[in-house]
Amino acid sequence: MTTPTTPLPAPLTTPPTASGTTAYITTTIPYVNARPHLGFALELVQADVLARHRRHRGDRVRFLSGTDDNSLKNVLAAEAEGVPVQDLVDRNAEAFAALRAPLALSFDDFIRTSRDPRHRVGVERLWRRCAASGDLYRKHYEGLYCVGCEQFYTPAELVEGRCAEHGTEPQRVAEENWFFRLSRYADRLRDLISSGRLRVEPAVRRNEVLALIDGGLHDFSVSRSGTRARGWGIPVPDDPDQVVYVWWDALGNYVTSLGYGTDDPAYEQWWSGGGSRTHLVGKGVVRFHAVYWPAMLLSAGLPLPTDVLVHDYLTVDGRKISKSSGTTVDPADLAAEFGTDTVRWWLLRDVPRVGDADFTRERLVARANADFAGGLGNLVNRAVTMVHRFREGRVPERSAEVIEGTERLTAVCREVSGHVDTALADFDFRRATAAVWRLVEEADRCVDGTRPWALAKAERGGDRAAGERLDGVLAALIGACRTLADQLGPFVPESAARVAAQCAEDDGRLPAARPLFARVGDGEG
Repeated sequence: MTTPTTPLPAPLTTPPTASGTTAYITTTIPYVNARPHLGFALELVQADVLARHRRHRGDRVRFLSGTDDNSLKNVLAAEAEGVPVQDLVDRNAEAFAALRAPLALSFDDFIRTSRDPRHRVGVERLWRRCAASGDLYRKHYEGLYCVGCEQFYTPAELVEGRCAEHGTEPQRVAEENWFFRLSRYADRLRDLISSGRLRVEPAVRRNEVLALIDGGLHDFSVSRSGTRARGWGIPVPDDPDQVVYVWWDALGNYVTSLGYGTDDPAYEQWWSGGGSRTHLVGKGVVRFHAVYWPAMLLSAGLPLPTDVLVHDYLTVDGRKISKSSGTTVDPADLAAEFGTDTVRWWLLRDVPRVGDADFTRERLVARANADFAGGLGNLVNRAVTMVHRFREGRVPERSAEVIEGTERLTAVCREVSGHVDTALADFDFRRATAAVWRLVEEADRCVDGTRPWALAKAERGGDRAAGERLDGVLAALIGACRTLADQLGPFVPESAARVAAQCAEDDGRLPAARPLFARVGDGEG
């Protein structure tokens, strides 16, 4: 096989620590029939936050993303353009890999299923393991197939004869394919998910999966005729007239990227050697990741993921963002216009844990101006300015005792890390960012309540106690800003670095205060 056209990024995997555990975090791998959109950027940023957070806590992390090149959707898109399939997938896959810079992504690995030499050998090995378990068999089949979903549907699963996901009428397909005995694993899957050993979050998605299992699992087709696949994809081992079903192919990336099927020690280290194995997925592909994929692993005798974390959709004017519908927002263009952290922050601060979120440029701008220019930037500027004005830029030492008026701020600084940990463990990014933002709100209350300028005036009048209290207030405010920089790192790394630099002492003094965040808008400010 040929080597990838996109160079792999330099590894960012955290070195092992004495107490840290391993965390393997993955996104889905999207079809590359078109350029990436903001809906997938949501998943990328969520995964990146989890990876950065775990690294920050001292865990050893591997973060994987990539592209699903072997889809019939990609073939049809290439035919529509009149270009070779490999040319189309190479071009669009490059655009997905290139999101690393505009979204400040820290993935350690990026796999392409048509190009990566690790992938085919791992898919073949997984197929043979399931065949050896007696779970693969051939039969004639006729059904309704949605190319958009790359999935067969029964008439009962359609809405007025159309796919609920894409609004299109499925094609009627009749051919002989290989099938996987999914029905054999219903009881084990139900037990794994209901017991939490395979954690599916949030609960509404876990309940959907359990309802799907209770409704009866049917064996599903895991190959396509080479003719219908246009010869594109991985041939079925020992049956070259058939091509491995794209979902079987794609799901395998979570282990093939670790060298499953080779002697690469990464597989043992990240998949079968313990630690967490976390998949981030959209709600439209839950059945594949929480039912099909675990069943395939059970059949092959391999460990299962520990977590399947499910996000809902982004919409534009109430319509789901998708490449096929033409409702798209280019995340790279958005970041170029408004800034990387502006995009990341909106995705994390405004998108709920459950329920779709409607994107508008106005909401993006309003959030950035309120939180960065008006909130965080204003707080840091006020704190640093007061240190220069009242203490010649030198941050007073923290008192062993909590100074009157700083009690609540001190408590929030002490507690924020735990609140963020809990929220991210619950896959709730909005709650996590709210926990961090409480620091900004409490610091503002501290300034308004203690009135440092009044304490400085009293100190100049000879009130020594006022001066000591002023020292404590200024130390608490700068300490809160430094805590903010630390806690914001996984969410908005560039902004966190700005805050940290503004609050770092050089030769015993803070740098001169300067505006950290300009107001953003459609060509304004």
